Amino acid sequence: MTITEIREEAVAELPRLKAEPRLAAADLACGYDERSVLKELNLQIPEESFTVIIGPNACGKSTLLRSLARLIRPAAGEVLLDGDAISSIPTKQLARTIGLLPQTSLAPEGITVADLVSRGRHPHQSLLRRWGREDEAAVRHALEVTGTTELATRAVDALSGGQRQRAWIAMTLAQQTPIMLLDEPTTYLDIAHQIEVLELCTQLQREGRTLVAVLHDLNQALRYATHLVAMREGQIIAQGHPEEIGTAELVREVFGIDSLVIGDPETGRPLVIPRAPAA
Repeated sequence: MTITEIREEAVAELPRLKAEPRLAAADLACGYDERSVLKELNLQIPEESFTVIIGPNACGKSTLLRSLARLIRPAAGEVLLDGDAISSIPTKQLARTIGLLPQTSLAPEGITVADLVSRGRHPHQSLLRRWGREDEAAVRHALEVTGTTELATRAVDALSGGQRQRAWIAMTLAQQTPIMLLDEPTTYLDIAHQIEVLELCTQLQREGRTLVAVLHDLNQALRYATHLVAMREGQIIAQGHPEEIGTAELVREVFGIDSLVIGDPETGRPLVIPRAPAA
């Protein structure tokens, strides 16, 4: 084998690099009224990743997600989408690119699950494009994968908390955006439905979507994320693959507790076992 053939074979075996991150934050600072929350934060969301943001309560996780969705105007810095300031992108174009599942959602009184999920198709409608088969298929698929097909004719305000959460996830899925932002998507769900939602996120990521989620369960984050972002007091403490940064030192720095980190017997990923505080 020649030197050229050896070099070509070696290059062929290198992992394919993903495209440049589509979504990023540069020197981002924002908050509410006079209260500062995010402080000169820099972040790049890897393309086609399942990025999970973790951190203690009130550290800025949801504020960061809302900033990425353009629901909060930065006091300084900017959010970039495909290299352009997100503030300059037309609203409908943005809604076809980024879908958001907010932490708390309110549906109009009496609206059915099917009608709610159908609203995810609004960014795809226009004067020249009305409701069609593609929209029907998107809604049907969203209902199926979230297990809400049997709830389609029921009123959203008559559902349990877990059922409502799945209906809102279905609406976000029906939007069919390449980037999905999910603020605590497992809220109100029992453990079985939590796993279903996280497995769905993994499936969507493998199909080529980019997902960013806020999770409170550290071990679920370590188990499912392909990219982990750890925050404290409005700043990013660490980010990277869970196997690289999921350490007892990180848990202590972010959450202020001592822990034992072992290999998850199911996945081999880091598994955090909090230590009992000293008497």
